[in-house]
Formats: sequence, C-alpha cells, structure tokens
Amino acid sequence: MPLSSGARLGPYEVAGVLGAGGMGEVYRARDTRLGRDVALKVLPEEFAADPDRMARFEREAKLLASLNHPNIAAVFGLEESSGIRALVMELVEGPTLADRVQSGALPLDEALPVARQVAEALEYAHERGVVHRDLKPANIKLRPDGAVKVLDFGLAKALEGDAPQADASHSPTLSRLATQAGIILGTAAYMAPEQAKGKAVDRRADVWAFGCVLFEMIAGKPAFGGETVTDTLAEIIKGEPEWSALPPSTPPRIRALLVRCLEKDPRQRLQAIGEARIAIAQTLAGKPEPAESPALAPTAPLRRRALPWAAGIALAIAVGVVVWELRPQSAPPPIVEFSLAPPEGASFLFHSEAPLALSPDGAELAFRAERGSALQIFLGRLDHPGATPVPGTDGADDPFFSPNGQWIGFFAGGKLKKASVSGGEPVTLCDAPKDRGGAWAPDDTIIFAPDISSGLMRIPAAGGTPQPITAHDSGRRLTRFRWPQILPGGKELLVSSSEAVGSFFQAEIAVLNLETGKRKILPVRGAYPRYVAGGYLVYAQAEGLFAVPFDLDRLAVTGSPARVLGVLADGVTGAAAYAVSDTGSLVYLPGGARVVGRLAWVDRKGAIAPLAASAEPYNPALRLSPNGNGIALVLSTSVEPDIWVYDLARGTLTRLTFGGAVHIDPIWSPDGRHIAFARFKDGLWSIVSKRADGSGAEETLPPGRSANRESPGAWSPDSKYLAYNLSDKGLTSIWAVPLAGGGKPQPVVATQFNNRSPALSPDGKWLAYVSDESGSDQIYVVPFPSGTGKWQVSTGGGVSPVWARNGKELFYRTSDGAIMGVDVSSLPAFRASVPRAIANPPGTAGAAGNFDVSPDGQRFLIHLPPAQGASTLPLDVILNWSEVLRRQFAAAR
Repeated sequence: MPLSSGARLGPYEVAGVLGAGGMGEVYRARDTRLGRDVALKVLPEEFAADPDRMARFEREAKLLASLNHPNIAAVFGLEESSGIRALVMELVEGPTLADRVQSGALPLDEALPVARQVAEALEYAHERGVVHRDLKPANIKLRPDGAVKVLDFGLAKALEGDAPQADASHSPTLSRLATQAGIILGTAAYMAPEQAKGKAVDRRADVWAFGCVLFEMIAGKPAFGGETVTDTLAEIIKGEPEWSALPPSTPPRIRALLVRCLEKDPRQRLQAIGEARIAIAQTLAGKPEPAESPALAPTAPLRRRALPWAAGIALAIAVGVVVWELRPQSAPPPIVEFSLAPPEGASFLFHSEAPLALSPDGAELAFRAERGSALQIFLGRLDHPGATPVPGTDGADDPFFSPNGQWIGFFAGGKLKKASVSGGEPVTLCDAPKDRGGAWAPDDTIIFAPDISSGLMRIPAAGGTPQPITAHDSGRRLTRFRWPQILPGGKELLVSSSEAVGSFFQAEIAVLNLETGKRKILPVRGAYPRYVAGGYLVYAQAEGLFAVPFDLDRLAVTGSPARVLGVLADGVTGAAAYAVSDTGSLVYLPGGARVVGRLAWVDRKGAIAPLAASAEPYNPALRLSPNGNGIALVLSTSVEPDIWVYDLARGTLTRLTFGGAVHIDPIWSPDGRHIAFARFKDGLWSIVSKRADGSGAEETLPPGRSANRESPGAWSPDSKYLAYNLSDKGLTSIWAVPLAGGGKPQPVVATQFNNRSPALSPDGKWLAYVSDESGSDQIYVVPFPSGTGKWQVSTGGGVSPVWARNGKELFYRTSDGAIMGVDVSSLPAFRASVPRAIANPPGTAGAAGNFDVSPDGQRFLIHLPPAQGASTLPLDVILNWSEVLRRQFAAAR
C-alpha cells in the first residue's frame, strides 16, 4: 500500500517517495524520536503477510543490522504499523552508480576509488558471513563527499532464505519486478553463472558481480547484456565480456583482476574480495606492475582452501617448500595460505578466551575445540596429518608454548598448568581463578594474568610462589593487564591494559620492562596485541585486526595503522582468535567482533525469552525498576561505559550519562524516580544520583568523593540510607550512610574478608550480601543497619543476592549460573529454608548484579552472554604472513 507524504509509520513521518527498490517502495522519512532522516523500505504485501518469510526475514535483518562499516548503508531496524512493515535504513544522499555510468565510462582515477570502497564493504560483510547477492550499480550510492555506500546488503537472502532457486528469474529482485523489463535486465546482468543456473551461491557470486560493476565503470557498458532476460543469462553462462571495450590505458593488474573475477567456474574465480581490494590499492599507490599478466598469481598468496586436517596439510607445506627452493635467491619467502578443518566430529571454540597458540617455530598448533560434550586443548603439526587432544586438558583454555616448543601452558579449573607436548599428565603450578592469558619467558618463568581485574604475576615454570611484576591497587584503580606476549630478547613484553571497565578494543597497548616493571604506552589502542617478525605490531579492534610498523630496537610505532583482516574478537575480555609464530606465520578464525550479550527473561520453569533489544553490548550490571517497567543498565560501547534506561513497554533505550568518566553499578530509588550509580573521574570515585528520565541536575550523594572505590548497592525502602561497597587496600566492605542530615558513614560488614553486593529486604530490616570468609563466595544475611548477628543462607556457594518484592524469598546465583531460592521469615528470628534450584539459564557465572526479579516474583531478568562460538568453519593459515604485511605497507607507501 503506497504511503503518502505526511503519513506516519510508528515514530517515522513520511516526507516523500525515493523510488522503487528491488524489493519494495522506498520512502524518505523523518525519525521524530531521534531527529534524523531515514529511508523506509516498505516490504511487499506478499512477503509481510507470510509468517514464515517474516520470521526468517527478522532473523536475517538482525544480522544485517549488526553490520557497521563506513561503506555499508546501515540497517536501523524493522517497523510495523497498521499492517505495514518497513525496514528502517540509513538515508544516503547522492546519485547511484547506475545514474553515473549512464553518462559514460568513469575515468580510472574516479572508478578505482569507487571500486576499492565497494570491495572494502564486501570484504567486511563476507568476514561476517553476509553475502550481498544482488550487487549492481543501482545498489551503490555515490555521496557528494566521495564516500561510497553499498545498499540492500543481504536483503535477497533475508526475503527468500537459503534454498536455491529452481529458476534464476524467480530471484527476489526479478520476481518483484516482473513487469519492469529494464530493471529485470539490469539485475540479471550482474548474476554469477551459478546464480543464473539456479544453484546455491556464496561470496564468490559477489566477486563476480563486483567484476561486472568494475568492468562497466571502466568500459562504459555492461560486461554482459541482451535484449531479454534469457539472452542476458545465456551470455553470462556461455559468453565472454567484450574485453576490447576496456580502454587501452587500463593497467595490466586491473585487467588481470577482471579476468579472475569473471571466471565462470566459481572454483577458478578470485576466492576472496580482499585480493581485489589489494590489487586496486596497489594500482592507486602506483606500485609497479607484475612482470606477468594477465593473472594475479604473481602477487597473490598461494592458496589451498578448506583442507581437512587429516589430508592436504603436508601438500600445502610441500608446495611452499618447492616454491621456496625454486625462487631466485633475492626473492622474498613464499606466502602459503590454506585452511584447516576441525578434527573429525569436533568444532573450534571461541568464547571469551584466546583459543589458539602457535609454537615459536610455527610448526605446531595448539587449539581449543569441542567434541561431543568434551572441551579440550588439541595439538597438531602443520606439516603432518592429525591433531589429538592433550591429556588432562578438560575445560582448558588460553594455551601458550614454551620457548623451545616442548611444553604447553594453559588454564583449567581456576589453575595455571603445563603439559609436555610428548605426553603425560599436566602439572599444576598455581591458582589462576579467572585468567586473562600467559606467556613463557626465555628465563623459564611464566608471566600471567591470574584474574579479570589483576596485575601480572611471574612464577618459575618448575613451580613456586607467584610474584607480582605490576603494581595493582584494586581499591583505588581498575587497571587490568591482559594477554601478555614476550618480545624477542626476553626483556620486555607486550600487554594490553585498561583502567576502565568498557571495551578492551580501546585499551592501552604498552611495552612492559620485566626488570623494572615500567610501562611504555604506545600511541595505538586495541585488544590482544602481538609482535610479528619483520617489524609489525598487530592488535584487534571492533572493525578487525590492525597492523602498524614497529621498531623493535626503539620499541616505537613507526607508521600509520591499517586494517589487515577480519578476526573473531571479544571486546569485553580483550581476547582474539589468532596466533602468530616467531617465524611470522599466522593462524586465525575469520569473523568479527562478538556482540557482548543479550537481555532475557527466564521463568521458574527455565523458559527463556530474549528481549527485543538483544544485540546491544550490554554489561552484566542491570537493575529492574520498582514497578518493573524499566531496566537500568550499563552499555559498554566504548572505553568509558555509560548508564542507560531500557523501557520495557516501548522497547527503547534512553541514555542517562554521556561519557567523560566511567559510569557503572546503577540502582533505583524506592520510588523509581532516581537512579544512583558509581562514577570514576579524575582519579576519584563518587556515587551520583540522577532522575531516571534524564531531567534535572545530578546530585553527588554521601559519602562524597574518594580515592577509594565506592559503588552503590541498595537504597533503603524509606530512602533514609544508602548501603554501598567500599574497596580499600585490596579489601571490599559494606557501609551505610544517611542520605540526609549530614550523618557519617558507618560500617555494616567490615572484616578481614571481602564483603560485597549488599541487598536490602523490602522492609529494610535485613541486608543480604556476599562474603568469601569461608574460602568461597557464600550468601549471608545480617540485621540492618547494625550488622550484628549473621546467618549463612547459601550452602554451595552464591553471588548476587536479590529479594522478592514480598520479602518472603531471597534469590541468588551459583558459580554455574543457576538461580537459587530460599524461603525466609523473620519472626520470631530470622530463618531461611534449604536452598532450592529454580532455573539454570546459560549465563555469566558469578557476575555481580547480573540478574533481578520481577515484581510478581515469577520471572527473572538475566544477562545472557553470546553463544560459545563453536564453529565447524576452518581455521585460516598464512605461512610467512610477515611478507604479506611487508607488501601491504610497501604498497601503501
């Protein structure tokens, strides 16, 4: 149904028609809620009325909305009103490439920058498993500032699903435009041969379409054409482009690129669009043409794709050896690229850890994999078939090799362990409750981060007592050191560190002197830094893996960073799924940054219902408003997290704080009008209150600013007291302060143990909290505010106490994420029943504040982490990756 100007679709007011898209009418509209112009693509009625199609579309639309790249038009969401469904998209000003080529061929200095940006968009999407499927000039926008935006990414799959079409003319675009012959021909002209034959397609179909678009820009005419759809498809399947239409000035490298892109057999076609981006960048940079043409082989890595571990590895290595032996003596080492499938019946696993390690000589690979219900470290040689689990590594993660390659260090069961590569039972070295990586130094000591908020420790590899090598005052600072790597020479290490609690993609990268403990902060930020032989520093950011030239002698960055590939990475832990050897080789799991988590309801039967806004990077801290209509939470979108409010009825997010400091641990006032939270700014902590609707001025609550960490825990029901956590000299205690009258803070639970997470009963008489006085976290209850007397509530460990609103139940979580409940009463004295399991949803074990209970006590709001990330996709291996980096930065110069 057409929309008239002024019509409304939810918060969007239509301002006019932009045109007919391949899959629906497109309108310009104003987002009255956020004050921005958007594009509304109204879905065809036949799609919107089909529940199965819409369910599939919504799943795909969520994936498309996760694409965040400067050359991809963003998808904001899906809106439904009065039976009309529309995709809300970024409004891109400017003509399409189809408009531009109508006036003739583009000069090379105009065409190649456009093609490079299109290739970058495709490369980013392909690394995240998204194929465009309908790339053509009409879906490419040219903004006035020179930026290129690719539209309608993945919508063909979103609307039609994964099943191959029996007839190419039934593709989503063709079937929608069955009466518009010109547009049909325009779409058909960019179909890959396998797509034209109705076969299933993958990213190589996008490579073909890219070749068609590049050819048309340079030649001024389509690569394939005909008077009818049938003629056009026949040309695609049987014919060849009119190569003579290319200008004589077309560089050989670009001609070769077009030949590779337009190979009819997808197996012989250019396999990765990133190679096209590199070829175009080399041409734009004026790099000399290869001596051979018309193929890209001289400048592209030697590739053997998707080799099973049990066959083909030795072949790939052997080919590289032959190339090495036959090369001219002055030639650089060969680049050999291949893929490794997981062992039979197993899946590679990436969650929040470092799942891969290469031995220093690059010959052996240790990796984390799941087979059946068993999660283990596997070990295999790159030049020999087979990979086998390392005995005694059940539940292990974060492997790393000794300098001689004879030992593997790893973490399991809260311990740092080592195992010989030749076999035998692992040896336990020391405690490491929640590790964040280790590195084995040449002096036979191991440097490791034992916990999520710890400094670095050192222990002899033979065993002993760990000693700190970085100062860390958990009461005053949030400095966290993670994922160390020993630099060549053994005197320094690379490490990422952060004094905030947000994304580690913005963490500091530093070189730390192992003798003095002093840090040199480098002028780049990112997660999981690694030095690569040949003089490069690589690190992970949300957009992918970046590299920058690095002078090992001066320990200094000497150039500008560049994105080099996509890799699975986690901004919360700072881990990334890649490993490098001392010889400059690389193994990695392709992908992108993981979504940090989701919000969901779980009922007393264990049924889980995710909230609509499930793709936001939520921090585990969350609190439900007293009336159950809103959620105060932390969004870790940057290095400085902020407080937001999620409206459950409307499904909208409203920002409460706006950067400039760390904002964490929100709680609601009893009347639901205010939210208190902790702020860390300029080296000082404070507890701040602000109206939940964002209006009015902020108020700093007692006890005022302090160098010690303070965070709110509970507001008393009568609003007279605030119970809060105070961390000083490595210990956390619970205090209470009157909110009026100038009263002084008083300790409620302050001992030689860690006491935290205060939760007040609805009548304000009892305080539940977590203490480690028994040697493990348990839930206790004391009278409030006196703190005299004590009852242990949990029996098998517990964290995050939460009271039912009727005061008759107390809930908490166990180390495995289970929600436990106890019946409580206070007459004639406090009593608690035997704990019972209520539900066991997947969740982050032991994260304080990561669940709350609904006002009726029947549902629990939880924070769900992403799935474990099990992948049957292969690992990608690049031998002599340092040579790839050398060529890329040489081309950029």
